[in-house]
Amino acid sequence: MKKLLVFALVLLPISLFGQARVDTLSVFSQIMHKSLQAAITLPSSYDSSKEQFPVLYLLHGGSGAFSDWHKKVTEPGLLNRMAEQHNLIIVTPGVGPASYYYDSPLLDSVQYESYLIEELIPYIDKNYRTLAQRESRIISGLSMGGHGAITLAAKYPQVFHAAGSMSGVMNIDTRLWKVSEDFRKARLDGQKAMLGEINYDGPTFNPYTAVGLLEELKKANLSLILDCGIADFLLETNRQMHQLLIEKEIAHEYIERPGAHTWTYWTEALPVQLNFLTKHVKRTPSN
Repeated sequence: MKKLLVFALVLLPISLFGQARVDTLSVFSQIMHKSLQAAITLPSSYDSSKEQFPVLYLLHGGSGAFSDWHKKVTEPGLLNRMAEQHNLIIVTPGVGPASYYYDSPLLDSVQYESYLIEELIPYIDKNYRTLAQRESRIISGLSMGGHGAITLAAKYPQVFHAAGSMSGVMNIDTRLWKVSEDFRKARLDGQKAMLGEINYDGPTFNPYTAVGLLEELKKANLSLILDCGIADFLLETNRQMHQLLIEKEIAHEYIERPGAHTWTYWTEALPVQLNFLTKHVKRTPSN
């Protein structure tokens, strides 16, 4: 396990809901030799008890930041309310733009999979009163973060027990995205810079995309939930993933509802995701 250095800790008290608070961390990754930020939302019971807590890792989108879930939701204090309602810790890590939460075989500066699994999660478990066990750790995210949540859970079932995706990039093949040609080309160029030439076609999709990890998902025995708005440019990738999960007989919850790729949609989606995911969380230490 590589050493993790923490350069700064800032406490940002938020009183919009209960007494939940947010710690912001500036973390130096020895793997990538750079600092990354994360926010830790703690329920009020954290300071008033000595109990241990389950943890949700909540991931941001392709052009986002660690603070998005705090600043961009259309309901102020949403994460504080979720931490209070479900009595859990919420961690929102920051990663690089359009990096998809994987390890690049070409770029040492894009090793976010290893950073999250080998550095950040062990640090959180060491420095906060978490239930440091698979059964008490869940993960979800929006857009690129949905991709990260599903792929990380598929590859590390010993780390995560349940996973969710909101408007997730279930397939990084931009031919399935309803976007402009300029946007498509920019994303494709970025993928080539990080991954080189890869196979985008089925039935053997590349392992850098969620649809390429179906065998891993089947073996992982995860509790899964996926949702997407019917006006979302990534709807076809979610429908594709849903169909492939059905074909592989992988149990999951799938939701389509009105909405687009917007913070209004994700603000409404997060409580639904947590109602599902927390049903599968263990709240006591395993023996």
